[in-house]
Amino acid sequence: MRNTVADGLPTDRTTEPAAKPRPVRDREAVWWSAGWLGVIVLGAVGVAVAGLAPTERALTALAVGAAPALVGLFLKQSHGAGARGALILGWGLCTALAALMTGGVAGPLAVWLLAPMAAAVALSRGRGLALGAATSLVAVGLAALAGRNLQIPPPEPDLAFGISTIALIAVVLAFGAGLVALQKQAALDARSRDRQEARLRQALDEQPHQLLGVHPEGRVTAVWGLSPPGLTTKATPGGSLFDLASPEDRPRLIEALKQTLAEGAAEIAFIPDAAPEGWLALSLRRTWDGRAVGALRDGRPERARMAGLEQAKADAEAQNAGKSRFLANMSHELRTPLNAIMGFSDIMKQRLFGPLSDRYAEYAELIHDSGTHLLELINDVLDMSKIEAERFELSREEFDARDAVSGVLRLMRGQADRAGVQLRGLLPKDGLDVVADRRALKQIVLNLISNALKFTPNGGSVTVTAREEDDALEVIVADTGVGISREDLARLGRPYEQAGDAGQRAAGTGLGLSLVRAFAELHGGRMTIESRLGDGTTVIVRMPVLLESAVVEREPEPAL
Repeated sequence: MRNTVADGLPTDRTTEPAAKPRPVRDREAVWWSAGWLGVIVLGAVGVAVAGLAPTERALTALAVGAAPALVGLFLKQSHGAGARGALILGWGLCTALAALMTGGVAGPLAVWLLAPMAAAVALSRGRGLALGAATSLVAVGLAALAGRNLQIPPPEPDLAFGISTIALIAVVLAFGAGLVALQKQAALDARSRDRQEARLRQALDEQPHQLLGVHPEGRVTAVWGLSPPGLTTKATPGGSLFDLASPEDRPRLIEALKQTLAEGAAEIAFIPDAAPEGWLALSLRRTWDGRAVGALRDGRPERARMAGLEQAKADAEAQNAGKSRFLANMSHELRTPLNAIMGFSDIMKQRLFGPLSDRYAEYAELIHDSGTHLLELINDVLDMSKIEAERFELSREEFDARDAVSGVLRLMRGQADRAGVQLRGLLPKDGLDVVADRRALKQIVLNLISNALKFTPNGGSVTVTAREEDDALEVIVADTGVGISREDLARLGRPYEQAGDAGQRAAGTGLGLSLVRAFAELHGGRMTIESRLGDGTTVIVRMPVLLESAVVEREPEPAL
């Protein structure tokens, strides 16, 4: 179906290609002005040849009437509507003065009072006709009023007849030439509209979608372009939009049209009627007159692409879940030999079965420390794998959060002292009773302090605050370290993402903050990071785990 229209074409806002430059002066205006001057000059010569001897006042009146035409000879295209309007007003003034000089509205040049209308037709292509008519009326009024007051006598009858003949011929020719120019312009405008309409029809026919005009009741009012492939029921003017869809999808199409009329737009995809293997996509938009316009297209390529993306996403998620399940299931196999290594190295370090040389004792201590570090890394990896595999279960219990935070502070005190960093805690005086996973809370505090110590230079400080804030437990770890750049800040919190230089990144696995975020979210909370490069870092973890009886506003105070 090509270019089938029931209710007319839509408004076309396309513009004509740039036209060739026109002459500097408006040719129509120049020829019209030259014709007016020619009639006056030839008429004056004819009157003189006929022996009527025009008086000085009559010649002056003819010259005044010719003055606007003389200005029109120099009218340019670039002068625009303002200059043309001023020229029409000039016609009114000059013709009124000329008529007044020859006896007013009863004199031989009274017909010139219509010249402003003729000038409007010729010079403004009819667009200034209202101004020309108004100017002519004003000129008639001025000539009548001035003629009554001044009482200037008309010329002799023979001379008056000659002058009136000149004036009548000039006005008749002026109106005739103006109407011819107006008709010519109308023909040019009509051809231009025809070309624009043809281009619009061609563009509508060649665009990749089929455009539909739709009545609010669902009747198709106009169709442009080819039908999508695979469409058995064609869209035709006067037909129903709902007939394009299969019976099962028609209610959805009806709701989509209602949504478009109510909200302004809707998108829908459906199976076409009598073509179960097809798939059509329709974009609907409401128009200014309360109707709708739709773009109908073959939706099978887009559907296949989306199906491919969904399958790729499912495959990636399956692979990631398989990796996480594998690591989670390897918990026993990874920890059993490591526990044996740590146990035997601890026995050797304590010399439970006899003395060892100092060197062997040192080796046993190094083995034990390395095993402890490796066990911590394995625990982090296993915890993250369980969380990603959705197999991590919180062991919630009631306890005082201050005990968990204080225990971690005592554990990390030695590391902070060795790094030359002041570690202090701000805990409330009264209890912080919570229902949470004790081990997860300790892990959150431990990971945050470890990160803070890693990025805080000698002489800096790390402050740990635990408090109640808006009916939630809030743990804040602030350091005076090197801070985090904006680029690194956007990545932190995702598994295996690290910040800092190469040496700092080598000191961990990149799981610390991701575990903190995961544990906080498992408790229904969230983690936020505030930092600027060179200004330290503050990490805030807020979790709604407080006991209802413990929700009392208290001020934190130094505890450790």
